Amino acid sequence: MKQDAYIAGVGMTAFGKHLDRGLKSLAEEAVNQALKDAQIDKTQLDAAYVGNAAAGTITGQVCIPGQVVLRELGIGKIPVINMENACASSSSAFVQAASMITAGLHDIVLVVGMEKLYHNDKEKIFSVFGGCIDKEDEAGVITRLANNAQQHGAQVDLCDAGGKRSVFMDIYATMARDYMAESGATVEHFAQVSSKNSLHGSLNPLAQFREKLSIDDVLNAPLVADPLTLPMCSPIGDGAAAAVLVSSKKARQMGMSRQVKVSSALIASGWDYQEGDSHLAEYAAQLAYESASVGPEEMSCVELHDAASAAELIYYEYLGLCNKGQGVELLQSGATALGGRVPVNTSGGLVRKGHPIGATGVAQLVELVHQLRGEAGARQVEGARIGLAENGGGYIGTNAAAMTMTILSSCQ
Repeated sequence: MKQDAYIAGVGMTAFGKHLDRGLKSLAEEAVNQALKDAQIDKTQLDAAYVGNAAAGTITGQVCIPGQVVLRELGIGKIPVINMENACASSSSAFVQAASMITAGLHDIVLVVGMEKLYHNDKEKIFSVFGGCIDKEDEAGVITRLANNAQQHGAQVDLCDAGGKRSVFMDIYATMARDYMAESGATVEHFAQVSSKNSLHGSLNPLAQFREKLSIDDVLNAPLVADPLTLPMCSPIGDGAAAAVLVSSKKARQMGMSRQVKVSSALIASGWDYQEGDSHLAEYAAQLAYESASVGPEEMSCVELHDAASAAELIYYEYLGLCNKGQGVELLQSGATALGGRVPVNTSGGLVRKGHPIGATGVAQLVELVHQLRGEAGARQVEGARIGLAENGGGYIGTNAAAMTMTILSSCQ
């Protein structure tokens, strides 16, 4: 939907393994950065929206994670709304916050995404991802994954899915095999995406992985789920990200000069597809472009949900960055790398920056804000004016359960 809200400040922790820190510590760092960046005091907040997906499983903190964390920072009285929407939890929180400002109900709103995924019990970790599918159809999901593997002649042991690895890597492997069959893409192309994003991640001081990888490095890494190797898969991680949103009236009153406009922000859900229907991402992207009155050719940079590297190629096409069937061509042209026409995942993407699922959505927006302000340092996209973030969550049937699209525009 069309929005009339502005991001005044952002903050983010380094993503990675933080066994010695809890949600309170991680959120405090991100929130304090965002408030300082916005030059807003916590007493000025009208409301807070908090995205988290795994606390109930990993830490045992159910029902009120936002209130627990923000009370530690001395933030109370105001409405605190908890948002759980799988990997799209904090981006969904962001959409709600922007919508409340657009509706004229609030002037200053805090959005927080936070997650703890590391745990000594790996089965507990992977059970979080297992809960992001339809649990009453779990056997059906595994059967469909097995049938796809058999159809493509893939060597996959589905006994490990959900136990030794996230079941979503098997879901993305299915998408990868289908895309290879339809488009002629190869494993080498997926490795090229991973290598590209490793370069981007090496320039991001907050990324979980910062070493550069060659295509051969990616191809020679351990296989996770055929055809995906380890560097093609997003890692487990802990972290937090935050943003302060303000109304246009408040931005004028406070004389703000570094704010970034929220031109469009929406949530869409998957459905039971009929022949000829658009893909969820294609549908949501079109809505976002229309409400922001822009087209995909106007995007300066894009942060998309590459929970596996194959998804980046697939989503080039869904987001309209190229025509159908031209994802590989777009990648090989260099257009989606730094210095190209539309750099994608300048943060390093989920596979390099990391993927603490409840924090991922806002973290994507933090990257876009830095780009649109011209504050991204060595990974700065020259002349960045408009950015798109796509964030999917969960899996039902043959597609994501929830998806957010956000378009941000520079005000400078």
